[in-house]
Amino acid sequence: MPAFRFEAVDAAGKTHNGVLEADTARAVRSQLRTRSLVPLEVRAVDGAPQSPTASAFGRRAFRGTGLTVWTRQLAGLVGAGLPLERALTALADDAEDPRQRDLVAQLRSEVNAGHSFAHALSTAPREFDDVYRAVVGAGEQGGALGQVLDKLADDLEERQALKSKLIGASLYPTIVSGIALLIVIFLVTYVVPQVASVFTSSRRALPLLTVAMLALSQFARDWGWLVALGAAGGVAALVLLRRQEAVRLRMDAAWLRLPLVGRLARGYNAARFAGTLAMLAGAGVPILKALQAAAETLGNRAMRADALDALVQVREGAPLASALAAKKRFPGLLAMFARLGEQTGQLPQMLSRAAAQLSGEVQRRAMALATVLEPLLIVAMGGVVMLIVLAVLLPIIQMNAWVK
Repeated sequence: MPAFRFEAVDAAGKTHNGVLEADTARAVRSQLRTRSLVPLEVRAVDGAPQSPTASAFGRRAFRGTGLTVWTRQLAGLVGAGLPLERALTALADDAEDPRQRDLVAQLRSEVNAGHSFAHALSTAPREFDDVYRAVVGAGEQGGALGQVLDKLADDLEERQALKSKLIGASLYPTIVSGIALLIVIFLVTYVVPQVASVFTSSRRALPLLTVAMLALSQFARDWGWLVALGAAGGVAALVLLRRQEAVRLRMDAAWLRLPLVGRLARGYNAARFAGTLAMLAGAGVPILKALQAAAETLGNRAMRADALDALVQVREGAPLASALAAKKRFPGLLAMFARLGEQTGQLPQMLSRAAAQLSGEVQRRAMALATVLEPLLIVAMGGVVMLIVLAVLLPIIQMNAWVK
């Protein structure tokens, strides 16, 4: 039965908002009138017209950790023995965000219509990706939806924690670099010309460093806008080029070959791949379908291509460990744990351990890199400022020598 969102007023003029389920919008209006409410607006939740722009760029119902919290709440309600429809009703009533309330009401109407929960989730692909839907579908088929949702919430929490730590490790160097760039631009374009103009009136030759700094300052003031425009154009061209699959594949492969960030990218993608594959396999998803879904979660196109090639080898009868070991972009640790899992019959557990070790290694490397970058950036900033200060002080020192 479809769901409709309504806005109505009572006899006292108080506005009421909510969601009702009925066959048609006219039936919803009839229900409101029986409650002594005057309907102002009734619109379908699951079938409301939506422009392509709003669908592609509209605000999502679950932001940040919202999906993790919602999944954990649903797992608790279902695990306590509450029917899925009543659990969704409770979550819809407790939702504070109207978008989230409408989304849960849409899911509930699909479940009430006789569809599976996985099918209901497929009506909102922006909110629930392929992996989420595959895990839920496997839980429904196995009769362990509550347990599967709990594992899914754990996976979302671990993924969010890893992402937050990586962002936190890169935040300080990024801020320091941005502030240093702004300071240098200010000194070169404003301070240096103001101070050095005092010495340009003299007919004596200025120090080489001062001359070079004045030339750089003049270039920045005359052509700085063109350089900034060219940089913006280069970034835009790079973004457009990355939309071509072949170009992005080569760029991602080159990114993995970089000395430091390449190893971080390999570890991060491998940890995500292993964690997703472990969760899917543990939920009972067939290994081929699990590999397909786990490969789609990889942001690096080169590693995604390797994962899809491994999928082809597994489909042809090769062991998962051998297929992963043949792909050198994946860490050898992943293939080793996959081999242990296949030999002991505990593939999900071993893949989960591999994901945990890879995630821990990525965090340690990221923190170590940030620890090294912080003093290097400070030293580099100090060196640049020192050169600018020397360019200003050298003429003063030279003038004092002339006076003596």
